[in-house]
Amino acid sequence: MVARWLQRQWFEQRRLSPALWLLAPLTGLYAAVAERRRRRARPERLAVPVIVVGNITVGGAGKTPLTLWLAGQLGERGWRPGIVSRGYGSAESGARPVDVQSAAVDVGDEPILLARRSARPVWVGRDRVAAGRALLAAHPEVDVILCDDGLQHYRLARDVELAVFDGRGAGNGWQLPAGPLREPLGRLATVDAVVCNGAPDARLPPTPPHFAMALRAGDFYRLDDPRQRCAAADLAGRQLNALAGIGDPERFFRTLEDLGLVFSRHPFPDHHAYRAGDLAFARDGVLLMTEKDAVKCAGLAPGETWVLPVEAELSPALIELIVEKLRGRQAA
Repeated sequence: MVARWLQRQWFEQRRLSPALWLLAPLTGLYAAVAERRRRRARPERLAVPVIVVGNITVGGAGKTPLTLWLAGQLGERGWRPGIVSRGYGSAESGARPVDVQSAAVDVGDEPILLARRSARPVWVGRDRVAAGRALLAAHPEVDVILCDDGLQHYRLARDVELAVFDGRGAGNGWQLPAGPLREPLGRLATVDAVVCNGAPDARLPPTPPHFAMALRAGDFYRLDDPRQRCAAADLAGRQLNALAGIGDPERFFRTLEDLGLVFSRHPFPDHHAYRAGDLAFARDGVLLMTEKDAVKCAGLAPGETWVLPVEAELSPALIELIVEKLRGRQAA
């Protein structure tokens, strides 16, 4: 409840709300500690190039769809990518592999989705350097690493940095805890590209280059039998409940509205660990959810449940920029 209130205070206003003024002094302390950690970091380089996909705001902004798009685009160009991630919410801290049968409590929710959708090696660990080395030892064919959500993990040396924003932009523009920023907007001057999943925030600096990302919805598939598919038109007129435990649940709800569906909204915190009682509202009617939520809700949904996959769409100019930098690393 507190987390949801903070999200509203951070993102629904373009300036610091009166309710957050008491947190303003802590922002300076947070910024000083974060900057000290960055300066004291001793980056360690892996044996292959590293592309970091992250953000300077808290919460999800579309990093996972972008990482999947990058893995596909690199594969089409002859690269053999592997993926490392922190594994948010996992019960263990060491480096470990992820497969389609992994449990979210062990490896996190997003890594399971990455493993299922990419068909690439995925390893998780709070220490992304250790996770990357373990992945490369197990999969020597991998020649580039995609790091999902590692922009502030400065111990991992990187060759390309991508910063992702969604339509909420930089929120009130303050750093934690008075605002949603992990780092100041000036940090964007050092990344290779900014990816905007939604309307861009006019306060973002014009450089580096910006790329628009759109999420295209596919057909729904049934949670208990993914072979069953249906279109949005097949669900129209039914009693629908929509569940979303992502960084911005409204983004999922807007997608459903764009598909012409009428439903009841049920937002949850990002990375929420669902229990059967959380889904009791769906006993009557049909439940709709994101793929990220689906990896944690199998066996919990009380009735008919459909999952909506999405695909990222971006200009090929982004992958061309990235490949050029990777080739520069190889030449060096």
